[in-house]
Amino acid sequence: MHIKVNGKGYHIMRKIIEYTLVSVDGVFAGAATAGFAEYRDDAYMQDGLSQALACDILLMGRTTYEDFAKIWTRRTDPWAERINAMPKYVFSSTLEQAAWNNTTIVRGDVVAEVTRLKQQEGRDLLLYGHGLLAETLLKHHLVDVLDLSIYPFVAGQGRPFFREGENTALRFVAAKSFSNGIVKITYEPRS
Repeated sequence: MHIKVNGKGYHIMRKIIEYTLVSVDGVFAGAATAGFAEYRDDAYMQDGLSQALACDILLMGRTTYEDFAKIWTRRTDPWAERINAMPKYVFSSTLEQAAWNNTTIVRGDVVAEVTRLKQQEGRDLLLYGHGLLAETLLKHHLVDVLDLSIYPFVAGQGRPFFREGENTALRFVAAKSFSNGIVKITYEPRS
């Protein structure tokens, strides 16, 4: 994005927005999270679509890619149509091929490649899932916005959002609640 200030043009680096679903007890992955789908209503779906429309690239790690390629390609709602059409970058040293349309496999230096993508022209980058890719980007201060959709149930087991020993200071930006009990909290990592 370019802006002009006093006749001079400036390039603004794109943001990375991480969007992750978690249970009240902080679980984002595991068998119990299959129950997330029953809480989604029209307002929540519209919010997800709006966020996807504001971004023009989707970033994922291999595990998220493998799970999402099965889920999103079967859906036919407008949010899924947007996700399926977006350019997708999957970061993996082991994924052999990517059958999901518009997908590029990226190997090598994750930090350097994501930094390069942030510096390109265009809208923000959307990061789905909080696996190794998101942890790496957060650790290297490349995540600019953290959107957590907190679902109103206790998973009781599964992978917690933060692993033991990880820490990140966050600044609260906004909260949005939905009639289905989901609360979306937006944070920005503190430098």
